[in-house]
Amino acid sequence: MDVFSTETPIIGMVHLPPLPGAPDYGGDRNAIRDRLSQDATALEEGGVDGIMLENFGDTPFYPDRVPRHVVADIAALTETLRDQVSIPFGVNILRNDVQSALGIAAATGGAFVRVNVHTGARLTDQGIIEGMAHETLRLREQLDADVAVIADIDVKHSATLAERTLEETFGDLIERGGADGVVVSGTGTGAAVDTTVLDRVVECRDDHGFDVPVLIGSGITPETAPDLLSVADGAIVGTTLKRDAETTAPVDEAAVERLVASVP
Repeated sequence: MDVFSTETPIIGMVHLPPLPGAPDYGGDRNAIRDRLSQDATALEEGGVDGIMLENFGDTPFYPDRVPRHVVADIAALTETLRDQVSIPFGVNILRNDVQSALGIAAATGGAFVRVNVHTGARLTDQGIIEGMAHETLRLREQLDADVAVIADIDVKHSATLAERTLEETFGDLIERGGADGVVVSGTGTGAAVDTTVLDRVVECRDDHGFDVPVLIGSGITPETAPDLLSVADGAIVGTTLKRDAETTAPVDEAAVERLVASVP
């Protein structure tokens, strides 16, 4: 959290359109770059504290490693983002290619990466996804990269494979998985978080003395932000910041300003 200029950062999403090779790719790399630039400008000028770049348009997602051409395109686009903004930025490669995200962040000056499944395993629309914390943290050491790993707990669009308590899952994520931060989301993109779950995660963090931030991962709005951010340490925000609150629409700078103004 030290990279941000506030104790309660808002990280705005740049949802990339479909990249080359994806079924819905529009055939124009320059259009993707232009959209990134427009969204990044609206986010920064609207007042967010950081930006997360994500290949949101690449459905259906690869379950783990993406092809090399996808890594190359995201790396080039991340470099464009770096040269355009003055706030911290990070990378998330869906569905769970945190190793590539980490390499891109290390090469471009990114401050953080997000990983959907860091420890354990989850049932998703891509099948069973297994956490690779052992590879991720060793790669970070090899790269000598000062990049934070922000990991989801009970990530959206997934289901657990075995009954475990939230406290057990959280403990493994931090103590055995070495995550630097935790993301609490709703059941899907744009869905509000369960405040009971959020309270339990924060309580577990505090009871065990873990020095890690807990971030909201979906569904926050200007109306809910004051209450949610009195509990959580920050938020990753996408849908709320888009035109007409449509996830795939361009970022609406006025919507960004409204959310930022609501942060306590």
